Amino acid sequence: MSRLTENALKSRLLQLKCHFTWSLLQKDVDIDALEDRLQDQLKFSDTGKYRVYNLLAYAMHLKGDFAKAIENLEQAEKNIKANNPDGKDRKYLVTFGDYAWVYYKSKQYEDSKNYIDKVDQINKGLKLLSHESQDTAEVYGEQGWSLLTFRGTYCEKAVECFEKALELDPDDPEWNCDYATAIYRLEGSCSTKCSASEGKSLHLLERAVRLNPNDAVVKTLLALKLQDLRRDDEGHKYIKEALEQAPTLPYLLRYVAKFYRRAGLLDEALDVLKAALDLTPTSSFLHHQIGVCYKQKVTNSKKTSGKANMQNRRMNTGEIDEIITKAIFHFENALEYKTTFVLAYLDLAYMYREANKYQRAEDTYENVLTLPSLTDEEKQQIHLYYGRFKQYNRKSESEAIKHYKKGFQITKPNRYREDCEAALKGIAEFKFQRDRRDAVGFGLLGFVYKNDGKTPEAIECYEEALKYDPNNEEYLSDLCNLKLMIRNNNGL
Repeated sequence: MSRLTENALKSRLLQLKCHFTWSLLQKDVDIDALEDRLQDQLKFSDTGKYRVYNLLAYAMHLKGDFAKAIENLEQAEKNIKANNPDGKDRKYLVTFGDYAWVYYKSKQYEDSKNYIDKVDQINKGLKLLSHESQDTAEVYGEQGWSLLTFRGTYCEKAVECFEKALELDPDDPEWNCDYATAIYRLEGSCSTKCSASEGKSLHLLERAVRLNPNDAVVKTLLALKLQDLRRDDEGHKYIKEALEQAPTLPYLLRYVAKFYRRAGLLDEALDVLKAALDLTPTSSFLHHQIGVCYKQKVTNSKKTSGKANMQNRRMNTGEIDEIITKAIFHFENALEYKTTFVLAYLDLAYMYREANKYQRAEDTYENVLTLPSLTDEEKQQIHLYYGRFKQYNRKSESEAIKHYKKGFQITKPNRYREDCEAALKGIAEFKFQRDRRDAVGFGLLGFVYKNDGKTPEAIECYEEALKYDPNNEEYLSDLCNLKLMIRNNNGL
């Protein structure tokens, strides 16, 4: 094929709506962990299998295994045919688009062109039907589901896709369930967190359950939302219904366990998680959640031991050590199966701290900071926790300040940035209690004000800091830059 013809083919490929044009970036995902999750969905769920096969084909392409990619697309095609009684061709749009891309990537250009032609033929048929749209709900819905499944940080894009799908097909049970799920996750994320009563996911989850009463998973999400609103009794009802419908679905059991854990029923949560782990023993998520339950047990045991007499306290210490060991075991397993699991790193470091294994904790914090494609929120969280470790366990105030500053300098607003700010102000206040002329204290406040855009306050603090540490290059540099910025803004 000539370069001109290949470029023309590539131009047509870029117009397709499929996984290859949805910005699903390899750097944002652990491919092996994604493959395991998708295989589990194929094994334990009977709904939407064609979507799973399509995304699995894209994952295989990312691993460079084009033969397996084609095999999965063939399975997707078979699944669509077997579950498409109305025979509508639009169901095939994403699958055929993925075929075209995989064949192009494997240099089988004629096959790639044939599948592009198939997509064009379907689109022409849709245009001829006045009540149809070339922008189909199926394509938007599958795009939203793929974004949501590929990486949690794609949640906002997924919401937009589901909204477009529902504009075209408002009462589709599947897209309503997925839309409610995406909104529920988005409301719970740190960057967009709102009070339970302010969110709109309750209404959406209730509607999703009405439209699709057979979806047990969405019932567990509704239960969790009701729990957020302190309507636990109603939540328990949906948990019971969900367990009766799908007692061996691992994806559902993890939400059931979360409900129990948040209700303080840690043993019940552990029983559910271990049952799910028996079904999917390589699940990093389940290992992590089991570790979280043991971590909570440590916290609870410490509270109890503080009130106990000396004999019981010694007994409790032994119990706590055993629980810490179990937590560490499961957090380490979570990272064995998913090496990019940021929360598992942080929880493991915390448990190493509890076990007085400070060097291992230090190494864990350093390792998680080297992960590629960390989000700003993840970086803030890591620096906050690392700073606390340096401050309270290593007794290194200067190192703690360094990490709090790094977390605070990332301007993404959330509670981690707020906590970094509070930590810096707290250190400054502690220094002022000992010496009202402490230069470091004024320097820290200057840094906070500077990064909050409060230039006059920052200048005042740096000037005070330089009174007591006149040769400090950092304070001099920041003060000069702030004054220069004011001068430039005033046009001087």
